[in-house]
Amino acid sequence: MHYRINIEAMNMLLSEQAYKKIDREVAKFPSEQKQSAVMAALAIAQDEKGWLSPELMQDIADYLGMAAIAVQEVATFYTMYCVNPVGKFKITVCTNLPCALSGGEKAAQYLKQKLGIDYREITEDGQFTLQEGECMGACGDAPVMLVNNKRMCSWMSNDKIDALLGELRAPATEGTK
Repeated sequence: MHYRINIEAMNMLLSEQAYKKIDREVAKFPSEQKQSAVMAALAIAQDEKGWLSPELMQDIADYLGMAAIAVQEVATFYTMYCVNPVGKFKITVCTNLPCALSGGEKAAQYLKQKLGIDYREITEDGQFTLQEGECMGACGDAPVMLVNNKRMCSWMSNDKIDALLGELRAPATEGTK
């Protein structure tokens, strides 16, 4: 069932495809509980826009028929959501105690030096944001990093960090050759 309220009459902040994805998530719940899809809707919106602006959170609230403050509470509670602009690649370094003791802090310091930024900053070229994160459930693989909340990177030595940064930068530099 399609839950979108007259999409043509609304100021669309997301693509039609994104709203269709949200509709698929909404359909997983009884119609009176469509607000249960808020986490999925936020993830879909962030995947498309890169971060969750106040206007985008308001749009999701309107779409799901819930208060904007309730959407904002979810978005600010979970660290996987970005409510401020971020770089194209958000690298989250696990700094929880097991990872910190297994090289997480050293890996973070190396990344800070390589990127020339601190936590919660964006590189000048807009490519990278560095964040610290809590347990990612892979303590035995430390140091662990997560790229854009989707790609887990384990046993991140300086060489592996250099390779990861090179790989992520490659698409941005290929078009300029």
